[in-house]
Amino acid sequence: MVEPVAERPTMPGYGVDGPGWRPLPWSWAAAKLAVSRNLWLVTASADGRPHALPVWGVWDESTNRFGWSSSARSRKVANIAANPQACVTVDDTVECVSVEGRAALVTDPIAVDGWIDRFLVKYEGEGVTADFLRSHAFLELVPDRAFGVIERADEFATRATRWRFG
Repeated sequence: MVEPVAERPTMPGYGVDGPGWRPLPWSWAAAKLAVSRNLWLVTASADGRPHALPVWGVWDESTNRFGWSSSARSRKVANIAANPQACVTVDDTVECVSVEGRAALVTDPIAVDGWIDRFLVKYEGEGVTADFLRSHAFLELVPDRAFGVIERADEFATRATRWRFG
């Protein structure tokens, strides 16, 4: 896995351009993505109408991808078929991570099995089964960029970070 490149985000008026800025490490963001139980997924229809709902999903650090399961007839799946641009965020509003990229249906059975295995490890004890997951669509988001923000006065301007994926 190649780590994304950390950059200072453009945030006029928020003090991020000050001399004390230093990027958050990608490991910080990856850990947030890995442990978040509920993550917000944002998709948009072909005409740009947004749709946001929480999902259960898995961040795979070895491939820098996010995978989740959804009903094949859901708006999320229809939106991604029409417009692959999507965003996933952790549900923490103090230590925030947002990942933007392109999402697609996973059609390779071996890849689906890998996502299911990771999903069952993360959500062990939550009552989800492999059979349930196989009865739904599996999708993955390949990131273009991500953002990390710590919403505390002493860290906001000095730690806000944008990561660019190669």
